[in-house]
Amino acid sequence: MEITSIDSANRQPVKIGVIGLGRSFFTRHLPILRKLNGFFKLTAICDIAKERRTIVEKEFPDVHTYRQISDMLDDPDIDIIDIALPTADHVSVAIDSLNRNRWTMVETPIATSIDDLNRVRAAAVKSRNKLLFFMPEVFSPDFLLAKQVMAMKESPLDEIHEICVRNYDYIRRDDWQTVKRCGGGSSWYHGPAAVFQAYDLLKPFPPAQLWSELKRVASLGDAEDFTRIILRTRTQLTARIEINGGYLGERKPSFSLTGLRGNFSVFPGESEGVIRAIDPEFKFPRRRSSVRMPPLDDMHEQFPMVDIPVKLNNANLVGDEAFYHAVYNSVCKAVLFPVSFEEYNEVTRYLQIAKNSSSFSN
Repeated sequence: MEITSIDSANRQPVKIGVIGLGRSFFTRHLPILRKLNGFFKLTAICDIAKERRTIVEKEFPDVHTYRQISDMLDDPDIDIIDIALPTADHVSVAIDSLNRNRWTMVETPIATSIDDLNRVRAAAVKSRNKLLFFMPEVFSPDFLLAKQVMAMKESPLDEIHEICVRNYDYIRRDDWQTVKRCGGGSSWYHGPAAVFQAYDLLKPFPPAQLWSELKRVASLGDAEDFTRIILRTRTQLTARIEINGGYLGERKPSFSLTGLRGNFSVFPGESEGVIRAIDPEFKFPRRRSSVRMPPLDDMHEQFPMVDIPVKLNNANLVGDEAFYHAVYNSVCKAVLFPVSFEEYNEVTRYLQIAKNSSSFSN
């Protein structure tokens, strides 16, 4: 995945219309649209709540405001439709937008089943692949650093056999995201990004086995806020995905890589991490296993250990800003988007298996 900056020469702003003015819009979409003013222009908004439309109108007096989704989709002064609605509405609105040959960006999960995702895919194909996945986590610095360490030649970790992707928090959430019938639950609202990151780190070895555990810990709804998924490749490389909405312990790394000679960890949002490993200069003494009665001594060996700081090579353009750069380049320059439909299809398939195999979700 290459992070490409936007060429400032001869650019025209992408006119964006947002459907759904919820928490995600005000905390995630709007701040970066402000920052990239000149590259993106907020042209239209749609929400049933007049008070929310009014909040945006005060900052963007020229914005077109709509209460009905169909009216906004017919607005000719929009380059890309940004769907930030509750999960249950993603499929139908995405299809309506794509059927109008619109560039369409949808918050994840796009769909909560492969059948529904295939319906969106059919509309995307007809639109000449104008579907984009709102997944800024593909440019999070901690994830990019984990990818960088995975790709190291002659790594101090030696052969990596386990990857861990974590999202820990404590929140007594009580909105629609906690209700099963609304498509809520941690597997769907944090799962797509976390599973994509694990899937990407496992390349080129696709998962061959999956195990999952879901439960409700602190959430006030009936959907899970604890999701654990284990993916294992045929090469015995394992990825653990841990999403816990009821964790009050000490801060945990968002990514950990464990190899034969050490461990790498990086914390959420950080572009620097540490490899703690057996000194690369140290050579293991030659030994053989034996079936004889073992000695009474402790069998642990003492190894010289080193801490090796690692930094992200290019930390200038990461996070939400880098993601919107990718959106701009896809719409304006036909640059390949960092998340392909095939990859997102696999992510949805793994999550659907995890949900269907859990007695908690049934």
